[in-house]
Amino acid sequence: MSTRLGSALASLWHGLLAYAVKFGVVGLIGLIIDVTLFNLLRLGVFGEDHWAQSAIGAKTISTSVAIIFNWLGNRYWTFRHHRRRNYVREFVEYVAVSIGGMLIALACLWISHHWLGYTSILADNVATNVVGLALGTAFRFLLYRYWVYGHHRADGLSNLDRVEEAQRALFEEPAAPVPDAAAAPFDANASLDAVDAVGADAATADASVATPPPAAPSAGTTAGTPPRAS
Repeated sequence: MSTRLGSALASLWHGLLAYAVKFGVVGLIGLIIDVTLFNLLRLGVFGEDHWAQSAIGAKTISTSVAIIFNWLGNRYWTFRHHRRRNYVREFVEYVAVSIGGMLIALACLWISHHWLGYTSILADNVATNVVGLALGTAFRFLLYRYWVYGHHRADGLSNLDRVEEAQRALFEEPAAPVPDAAAAPFDANASLDAVDAVGADAATADASVATPPPAAPSAGTTAGTPPRAS
């Protein structure tokens, strides 16, 4: 039971939670960039009475800058083993998902600022950087993990490594096995010949023991000459 639970936790960590932690670190730095730039624009640090100072304009610019930073961080750290060979297509898909997350944050901001009438800077921050951030982050992470950097992507580095490994296993000639005396095939004919040879040797030895030697001629007689009568 404990082994099965440990295996499940390890699979959960390597398959999801490890990515989520790294994604969170990158996202936290991106959030600092986003919030700082958003408030600087809203306070008119870069100029007043222009579109960038409005709530929607400031959020659009700050989020766009944060998206570029997050893409670099996630490509080369969070999902570095699954980054795509076609980085242009990867960036386009990444931006598409990020725009989806930005639209979620903008929708929360629009509802709070224009529909509910909360126009203060604090209300804008709560709407876009708390509620909108939580919903947009969950949306982005799931699509990054299982679509942009999914294991199924043909041009992903992890998928290309698996393909190359399979090709090597398929086309490389396997090493010649070392002969094993214990595993040598049984030769019935050779075994029978050995048994016959041993049997023949045993039969020869028995015959030499069972046959008595010829009797020696008696004294005063010559072999082959009958004894003289007295």
